[in-house]
Parts: sequence; structure tokens; C-alpha cells
Amino acid sequence: MQYAKAFLPLLIIALAAACTPPAPVFKANDISTVPWGGDFELSAHSGGRMKSSDLQGKVVVIFFGFTHCPDICSPTLMRLAGVIRQLDESAKDLQVLFVTVDPEHDTPEQLAGFVPKFHPSFIGLTGSVQEIEAVKREFKVAADRRQGGGAQSTIDHTGGVFIKDRRGKLRLYVRQGTTVEDMLHDVRLLLAERA
Repeated sequence: MQYAKAFLPLLIIALAAACTPPAPVFKANDISTVPWGGDFELSAHSGGRMKSSDLQGKVVVIFFGFTHCPDICSPTLMRLAGVIRQLDESAKDLQVLFVTVDPEHDTPEQLAGFVPKFHPSFIGLTGSVQEIEAVKREFKVAADRRQGGGAQSTIDHTGGVFIKDRRGKLRLYVRQGTTVEDMLHDVRLLLAERA
């Protein structure tokens, strides 16, 4: 009887653990423990200012790029549009943000002529050079102009995608070139979570 009393707490813990659903297994890099990737405020291509915290309750995909990008940005935005097209009504709970790394050339008007071409729900964000630098630092994003000046110069930049959950917590880093299927898998897991 004494042994049964000693093992009872262990049995309760074991049963509780057995009833707890397993943590989701993501295809992307789980970066839930990083202390960076917080809130920011920039100018939206549709006019007005927008805080990322305004989107709490939605899964938010954040991609840094620029409108004259010759190789990374358009294919990534096309894949993200492919993710949205494969979602059901839960697509309304997913928001893609395109943050320019070229604020000197990517005005709200420039972004308005570029970003919605991929999907009408996508939002392009810009700001002052100082504001963009602050957001890049917050997300550990590298962006270096490679040649000359002007809008047609090339900027080498971080090509991956960041994803926040419904609570506004940075959760995933998706490597450049990840397939629509793998991104869709992870987005569905995050959409299934409650805020």
C-alpha cells in the first residue's frame, strides 16, 4: 500500500503527459526562443501607418525585399500567393507583409504598383531610412547595395521569410526557396493554434 502511494504521483504525471498533444513539427526553422522580432510601425502602400501589432489574431508572414529585385523577391511572393490560394476560408487569418529594404526608392506608390500584383491582400511597407534600418536590426536582416545608385541597383538581402503566430510571437524562419507545400504545412499548423 505504501508503494502504491509513492507511485501514485508518478502515475498521474505520466497520464497527464500522455494526454498532452505533441508539439507541432515544423518544416521551417523554429525560432520561438529568440528575443528579437518584435513589433514595428511603418507606412502601408495603401496609405497610412500600420503597426504589426494591429494584426494580432492573424498569422503574419514578413518578407524583406525591394521592388527592383532581379531574382529573389518575385519568386518568393509568388510562392506566398500560392500558399494563400491553397487555404480555405482560413486565408483571411493570414497576412503577408512585404517590407522594403530600399526605402529611398520604394515609396508607397511604388509598392502599390508591385506588391498587390502577387495577391491583393498583400501589404507593402516602407518608411524613412532610419525606420527601415531599425526594423532590419530588429529582425537581424542584412541588406547591402551591391552596385551604383539609383532604383535599378542591386541589393543583396536576406531572402528568407519570418512568420509570427496569432499572438504576435515570432515563431519561424523559412529559408529562401522553400516550397509552397512546406510553407503551407507550417502556416496551417499556426492557423490551427488559437490566439
